[in-house]
Parts: sequence; structure tokens; C-alpha cells
Amino acid sequence: MSSSPSTSKASPGPAPWRAPFLKNVNDMASPEFNLATIHSSSSSSSSLTPRLRTVIFRGLWASLPVNPKNTADLNPPLYESDLLTLTTDARMAKVPDFLTSNGEKDDVKKSGGGGPVEACFWTDAKVQWRIRGEAFLLGPDIDSSSSSGAKALREHLLARMRTVTPADAKRRREQDIPSGKTVIGSSEQDWSFAREVTAHFGNLSPMMRGTFRNPVPGTSRAANPPSDTLKLGQKVEDLEDEVARENFRVVVIVPTEVDQTDLSASEDPRRYLYRFVGAEAEGKETEGAERVNGWEKIELWP
Repeated sequence: MSSSPSTSKASPGPAPWRAPFLKNVNDMASPEFNLATIHSSSSSSSSLTPRLRTVIFRGLWASLPVNPKNTADLNPPLYESDLLTLTTDARMAKVPDFLTSNGEKDDVKKSGGGGPVEACFWTDAKVQWRIRGEAFLLGPDIDSSSSSGAKALREHLLARMRTVTPADAKRRREQDIPSGKTVIGSSEQDWSFAREVTAHFGNLSPMMRGTFRNPVPGTSRAANPPSDTLKLGQKVEDLEDEVARENFRVVVIVPTEVDQTDLSASEDPRRYLYRFVGAEAEGKETEGAERVNGWEKIELWP
């Protein structure tokens, strides 16, 4: 894993930007955002080019907003985080961009990553959120005890996850989890990364799950005709569908910087930069900044 600030010890409480960010995003008709990555077409650094696409925000890691129609077993609501999630197909061209510079082509089949990304939200509240950090892929092997990469990733993400209070866990069980859902266990030892990934898969509609059985994205239609297995328009009801799950990935973005620009008051727009420094950051704060729960916040001119 990277030795960047994203690996620092988790903050003791929510990031100072978390609540206003969620308020702005949850008020959007569709929580879409632009995701920028750095793409390499060869091993040469001179071949690096920017890539941008529009994706859907799937909530914060460990705080999945459960779809009432989701039939997946759920984790006990014991954790929260400030880590963004989206879902993608392992065969997509953007997936290698999530790997670090020394990643191998076959690494897209495994859980791992750490490539730099920036997520940009323009919300209905006229607030722009730019979130910079590292992106990680969670796949079928995420709970594997034999995969050193999966184990390192679990530890990396756990370092940025927080346990909630018993009262908050009880509230989340009663208010955030739809009635009739199966929650497996009640302790931290019962919490499973693989179960969380399956819950993300279950949160999608059967038609959306079926897209993970589409022909390989970005390949020629003429050279790659549909087959009985890979074709458009499929619906997947089985949450353990072998083909779909082999291609399904949850992407977790671990933020290191958050740039908030509020243009709602045109006569006095405000801008704030939040930098993750970790709960045990030492030294003086940047002039004009304050530290809150492991984040340094400073107001900038817009």
C-alpha cells in the first residue's frame, strides 16, 4: 500500500466536510460525478494522458444506503468512514488507471490499486466538491486469507474506518436498514468486506447487474459478437451469478484532499480546502488553518 497521508491513522470522528458533502449530494436528483484518472497506454511515462468519465456515487464505504429491494445479507452497522464508493466492471478501460504505476495488467483481476484520482461533484446547491485521493478495487478475493494484496487492502481501509457508538449502531439498525433485511452478526469480528461488496451488488437493479454479463466493453461489435453468456439486456437475480460477480468491482476512493467551493452566494463565494493529516499529526497547523478530526481546514479565495 501507499505510504501517502491516506495511510495515516483514522480520524477520531467524521471529517469536517462529511456532513455538508452528504447533504449536498443527497439532495441531487442523481448523485453523478466526474471521475478523473491518469491513463498509461504503455510503460513509458511520456504516454500518460488524462481520462474523464461520469459515474454514480454509491455512498460512503461501510454506510451503504440500502435499497429496500436488496436481498443481500448485510453487515452489522458498526463502522462508518469518509471513503467514497462507486461500482464498475473489471473489464472497463478505466480499471487499470486505479492501479499504481508498478501495477501489472493482470492485477485488475485482484483486489488492490492505489492510483491517483479526482472526483468532481457539481451539486444543485451550487457547491462544487473536488475530492482527490487514491482509488482501490474490491473484487471476489477481498476476504481471501491467501492473498497478501487483499489482506493489505483490508488493513489499509480499516485504518480509515471508524467504529460507531452502540447507540449509533442501534439507531442505524432501526432507521437506516429496511425492515425484513438480514443482518449477519453483531460484533466487529462478524463484519465482512466480501459481504459488503455483495451488498453493493445487491443494491443494483437486476438489469444493472445484468450489464456485468454484457460483451466486453469497448471491443468491436463485429469482432466480438454476443454469446449465450455475454449479451445485452440480461437481468441477473442471483447475487452470486458467477459471470457477473467475476466482473463486478466496488471502487473505494480514499480522500487526501477535499476542495469545497460554495457559489450559492454570488456576492460572497466561499472556498475551503481540507487536507487529511491523520489523527496523530504533529507540528504546527498551516497559518490560518484549523485541525478537526485528523483534517486540516483552511479557507481560500475562490
